[in-house]
Amino acid sequence: MLFVFSAPSGTGKTTVVNILLKEVDSVRRVVTATTRQKREGEVEGVDYIFLSVEEFERGIKEGKFLEYAKVYGNYYGTPKDQVLKNEKEGFDSILVIDVQGAKTIKKNYPESVLVFLLPPSMEELTRRLLTRGYKDSNLEERIKTAQWEISCAKHFDYIVVNEFLDETVQALKNIILSARYSTKNFLKDLERCVKDDKIIDYLRRECHWR
Repeated sequence: MLFVFSAPSGTGKTTVVNILLKEVDSVRRVVTATTRQKREGEVEGVDYIFLSVEEFERGIKEGKFLEYAKVYGNYYGTPKDQVLKNEKEGFDSILVIDVQGAKTIKKNYPESVLVFLLPPSMEELTRRLLTRGYKDSNLEERIKTAQWEISCAKHFDYIVVNEFLDETVQALKNIILSARYSTKNFLKDLERCVKDDKIIDYLRRECHWR
């Protein structure tokens, strides 16, 4: 399954997803590729896959991305090979991408689960952005983008307010488990979910309601 998490910059989605990866079985984060410069403390292949513009545009032509977009002047994209590897090895994929990318994923993969994280207030979002060093025109641009992104939240499958971290993580765990145990997804992966061959056989039989 594909779980897509989007949120305005400063909402805390990366922190939330890192906790989910530790506490939820059989999920992996798909590392986003980008052309932006590496920031201090970021690790290649862990935080992002850092590519040149030429490398990224070659990847676009070769169909190596599930989705991609240009945000704040830099390319961002979801590498297709990571998702295919996760699927082959029995892992669900978590994508942390922007609203444009989420729209593309939902269009191409209708069964994906889209989750939008809201900040508790615009004042709190502004405070968080200021602590990250954004100011003046850069801060204003981020706030305007956040306003537009929030207006798009209605198109997501779930909306969660990230006010209290523990509550947010628990809500997202519930969403993942609920999606996994929906009848459609459960039946698609019977051998992993059920160990008894007889039950598997019964579940696969044609049912006629009595």
